[in-house]
Amino acid sequence: MENTIYVGLSRLSALEADMDVIANNIANVNTPGFKASHVMFSEYLKKPQGMTETLSMVQDQGTFRDLENGPIKRTDNALDVALEGKGYFGVQGPGGKTFYTRAGQFMLDTEGNLVTQQGYKVLDSGGASITLPGTARDINIDQTGQISTNEGQVASLMVEEFKNPQNMTAVGDSLYSTAEAGTPAEHTQVVQGAVEGSNTEGVVEMTHMIDVSRNYQHVARLLQNEHDRLRATIRALTQGQ
Repeated sequence: MENTIYVGLSRLSALEADMDVIANNIANVNTPGFKASHVMFSEYLKKPQGMTETLSMVQDQGTFRDLENGPIKRTDNALDVALEGKGYFGVQGPGGKTFYTRAGQFMLDTEGNLVTQQGYKVLDSGGASITLPGTARDINIDQTGQISTNEGQVASLMVEEFKNPQNMTAVGDSLYSTAEAGTPAEHTQVVQGAVEGSNTEGVVEMTHMIDVSRNYQHVARLLQNEHDRLRATIRALTQGQ
């Protein structure tokens, strides 16, 4: 197989990975707390022994998340909370394990537990679930995450940050898992009556998608032309025998 085909296939593979990530970003443009991802590529250059040309390959190095805060959108819902800073809310996910999220659209279940939109229990700073009494009124959540009602203080939201947030793994339902132990996010402020929007820039992602699609079509045509050239060469050699 000639160098042109090696190069073309590597670029097609990279463009497919890029398109998958772009599509996921666009699908979550309205998902609270969503962080857009981007693909990292590197070009691998090598001159094989006995060849005069340098072989160029594109290698997919994985993805990274854009950790910039999304826009803060006011809702005036007392149980909606956004984070300004690098922190994450702690919630009790599947199997009782602690997961983390930036999506602060909380509500109360039938038992008075503070839960996410998917029903996962929101945790306090000690790792316990948070329950508000049925008679509680005038719910207030201050900048430190302290929850209080007309009956007094209830709990403090778990808000933690991590040294290596890029290592956190997205597991669905706006949740992240990590093996790293978090620490209290002292420089993150909690904003009541608001949610953090997705930091995906829809117009930018759509433009990127168009560019990737055009590049894919261009490389595919080059590969087809090379394939046709090789077939013609083989046919000519066969007929000449």
